[in-house]
Amino acid sequence: MTLKAIRKLLSIATFSGLLLPMAAFAGNSQGRIEMIDETANTIILSDGLTYQLPGEFDYSVLSEGMKVLVFYDRDGENRYVTDIEPIDADGKAGIPEE
Repeated sequence: MTLKAIRKLLSIATFSGLLLPMAAFAGNSQGRIEMIDETANTIILSDGLTYQLPGEFDYSVLSEGMKVLVFYDRDGENRYVTDIEPIDADGKAGIPEE
């Protein structure tokens, strides 16, 4: 492969990378639930951010004031919850053992 061909491939790859939209990425956050909106399927944490819950979510397991660890996928400004776990008094996340 010639140097000219390598440069051409490199410039095409770079240009293509710039054209691709930003991919969604995963993240997590912990805080206290400030508000639950079952109509909009959202919660707002003490960080002030809104998190979108799945359409068929069991809201009976959540309450305002509850400390939680939220795992989410982010797409632009939207945060879609993939998992949510309570945080106990010791600061440990997870479902309490019975």
